[in-house]
Amino acid sequence: MHTIRVLLLLLNVVLSCHFANAQDSWFKRFVKKTISDTASAGQSSFRVYPTLGYSPETSFEGGLSALLIFQAKKDSLNRLSEIQAFSFFTLEAQYGIWLDNAIYGDKDKWFILGRTRFQRFPLLYYGIGPETPEKDPALIDANYLLLRQRVLRKVRPNLFVGPEVDYQQLYNTHFNQPDNHQYEKPLGADGTRNLGLGAAVVYDNRHNVLNVRKGFFGEVSYLRYAPAFGSKTDFQAVSVDIRSSHPTSARNVLAWQVYGNFNSGDVPFNQLALMGGEMIMRGYYYGRYRDKNMVAAQLEHRWLPFGFSKRIGAVAFAGAAMVAPKINAFDTRYVRPSGGIGIRYLLFPKKDIFLRLDMGLTKDGPGFYLFTGEAF
Repeated sequence: MHTIRVLLLLLNVVLSCHFANAQDSWFKRFVKKTISDTASAGQSSFRVYPTLGYSPETSFEGGLSALLIFQAKKDSLNRLSEIQAFSFFTLEAQYGIWLDNAIYGDKDKWFILGRTRFQRFPLLYYGIGPETPEKDPALIDANYLLLRQRVLRKVRPNLFVGPEVDYQQLYNTHFNQPDNHQYEKPLGADGTRNLGLGAAVVYDNRHNVLNVRKGFFGEVSYLRYAPAFGSKTDFQAVSVDIRSSHPTSARNVLAWQVYGNFNSGDVPFNQLALMGGEMIMRGYYYGRYRDKNMVAAQLEHRWLPFGFSKRIGAVAFAGAAMVAPKINAFDTRYVRPSGGIGIRYLLFPKKDIFLRLDMGLTKDGPGFYLFTGEAF
């Protein structure tokens, strides 16, 4: 159930070193351009690199990742903005594209934070609640579309307020039950479409969102989904996200995050609070545990980079989370732990941005994640 994505760039580096004395070629030029960072302060940088992966539910997958980083008006005093894209296609005819953005305007007047997802990809479903079967999940095959953006205006230094919109649609769904037992079909299993409108308040004094060496991020957001907006169900969601990073030396950083997602009303299964994934509770399949409410926390130590290397670093992390149907129903018996380690490669030395490969460890086994920038 866990996808392993291997950056072909690393293979390219090895091969290019092996053929260092060979005639210059497009291959070597591609490698040199991908791993070098020649942009001066304030200039934008853009990278595209291939990925290759494998997971039991997708077989082999390949795709492209891209990263654009820039500063408004090419002013190095402005915060670093980033737009990341990841696309994939598998041998099982599954495909998708992910797009994440964190864009700061000149002198932080505006902050646009969001993500877009489109994919045809199997969703493993273990049921709802803090205690669900450990194996034999159902498989929900569907098209999935997510569009979420916050357009925030600075009202005070580092404080942003603004509207938020979230559109999620699940369609062309097929709910495939396991052979040895049956799940009750959850709300939304036959398809769902929901539009949420709300607002967010964000405090953010980070300068480099992809690699925070010192800074604080706090967000409180509220979204209301209602038939009046075109939604199929009626519910509301509140999210709280607090992150802090503290340098322990010139190269080392200690970071922590506390996260809460609280829903009420008729929430479809795909918009419940979902535990796992590449950001928090790494090692758990995204949605391994789900319910209307979740609280989670994680702690991470980063060596960026090691003292003996200019580009190679590492991290060690640990986390815990639990889900519950009601806020007053959280039970410490159902706290799920996770932990893991990761390696880092300094992809943009002049902008202090690392490529991360993390291995999360849980009772369900390992999970592997390859992305540009830190998890939080």
